[in-house]
Amino acid sequence: MAKKIWLDDRLVDPQDAKVSVFDHGLLYGDGVFEGIRVYNGKIFEFDAHLKRLFESAKVIRLEIGKTFDQIKDATQKTADANQIENGYIRLVVTRGEGTLGINPFLCKKPLLFIIADGIQLYPEEMYEKGMRVISSSVIRNHIHSIPPQVKSLNYLNNILAKIEAIDYNVPEAIMYNHSGYVAEASGDNVFILKNGILYTPSIEAGALNGITRNVVMKLAKKEGIEVIEKNLTKFDLYVADEFFLTGTAAEVIGIVEIDGRTIGDGKPGKITKLLRSKFFEYTL
Repeated sequence: MAKKIWLDDRLVDPQDAKVSVFDHGLLYGDGVFEGIRVYNGKIFEFDAHLKRLFESAKVIRLEIGKTFDQIKDATQKTADANQIENGYIRLVVTRGEGTLGINPFLCKKPLLFIIADGIQLYPEEMYEKGMRVISSSVIRNHIHSIPPQVKSLNYLNNILAKIEAIDYNVPEAIMYNHSGYVAEASGDNVFILKNGILYTPSIEAGALNGITRNVVMKLAKKEGIEVIEKNLTKFDLYVADEFFLTGTAAEVIGIVEIDGRTIGDGKPGKITKLLRSKFFEYTL
């Protein structure tokens, strides 16, 4: 458990890290967040995560009330206070305490809190043997409803897909958009390899503009692998030579089965393993 939590403008003990029941982040999911990894004592892709936080806040007209550098300093202090060498940071900005109505402009001021702790999303064995997934019946939020680039606290769409995965006794579910194209998994970005080319859904399909996704795309190109962002169908996933997910918590994890159909030879593929290896080299 975290030793210290950053709350608003200072570090406090976990038992003192309290949020009002009138906070609009709690009442309405009105806020933004970032999940950030720490590797070897270094906060991974720090500036990219903070840039996305500020952009998400701008889109939903949430005035964070602190500068980029102030939040960067608070995040570093929280990681240091918890002696995080390899772990995870959850950085959250809510609209703050307000009324029981949804009017966000009646909230007094935004609330910032930062948690730094350990994390292991999946067991190590799953990275070695690969993961089974299903196709979710939950349609990804329409891109004109809320832009997929906004990492908001309103995660019910993803949670419903996650529940469906758990009901089928698998860790993840693939979500499709209103047109039937692949958007993302409930918490990760999707990649497939077919005939030596790496494909991933575009942001316009409903995928979060993942930080790990962008790093993996860059690493793949460095290895001479062609990367194409395009609409992918369920058929494309079923006949993929390789299939993997990327995300801050998941990192790079191979998919070996979807909807009862085996991917490749039923083991994480060569390119999946290569990119996972290169990803960890990149974190050094």
